[in-house]
Amino acid sequence: MTSSMTRPASSSSHQQAAPRLTILALLLALLIALAWPGSAQAAIGGLPTNVGHSDGSPEWQKLRTHLFAGRPIQASPSQVQIIVPLRAAYGASVPVKVVSKLPQTPALYVKKLWLLVDKNPSPLAAVLDLTPAVGQADFETRLRVDEYSHVRVIVELSNGELHMDSRYVKVSGGCSAPPNREQLALIGRTAMKLPEGLHLNSPTPVDLSVIHPNDTGFELNAVTVMYIPPHFVRSIKVSYDGQKVFDAELDFSISENPSLRFNFVPQQAGATLRADVEDSKEGRYVGTLAVQ
Repeated sequence: MTSSMTRPASSSSHQQAAPRLTILALLLALLIALAWPGSAQAAIGGLPTNVGHSDGSPEWQKLRTHLFAGRPIQASPSQVQIIVPLRAAYGASVPVKVVSKLPQTPALYVKKLWLLVDKNPSPLAAVLDLTPAVGQADFETRLRVDEYSHVRVIVELSNGELHMDSRYVKVSGGCSAPPNREQLALIGRTAMKLPEGLHLNSPTPVDLSVIHPNDTGFELNAVTVMYIPPHFVRSIKVSYDGQKVFDAELDFSISENPSLRFNFVPQQAGATLRADVEDSKEGRYVGTLAVQ
């Protein structure tokens, strides 16, 4: 007599279904995350909706406390504006323009200017101490930007008010970009010119350039594969006819071969415009221009 036995159902179908359910669950979770209102989405122009040009950052909060303590800062372009491209072509040379809405007069003028890159290893790129002899506190230079970051300008007026403007920049690699080593014999050569000619008793633009590697300490030597020690322009002091126009304290966040466009008010033809430059290895250089 034979007996029949019922075999247990195979579990292979369950084993095949489990991964499918897992994949479906993951896809569903991803769709929910993308559709959720709080998730970051690309905005017009490529700037994420959760990052605004006027936003703060943890780095900025620390810098603000360190530099300005509890002083109020008016964050609007009413007195000063900073112009920076949203996407720069090269992180080691990002063009920056500062536009002052206030003429420099003895009654009220821009007394001090700070230029910052929030996320750079050295965020304080420049501090300028200005006089009314600038005429108009507009400045242009080039910055290193190491990663996506806000770039800020803060100005202090002679009445003590602080004003700020900022822009978010999407570029990276500026502090570790390979340096140019073709002009080592010319390090320190300082030149100035008047790109728009001489305007007596009116703000006159000046282009100042210094040949210098402005090494950050984060660049690799391609031959030794060792980090190149930092070596950068530390200060530039500009005077006209023996009188101070402005003093600038700089750091390696300023690009290689530093350049500045600034204004001064020439009172007479024939006087001398002078720039005294010092670098982080105590190299000292001088550039002069006979104002004609």
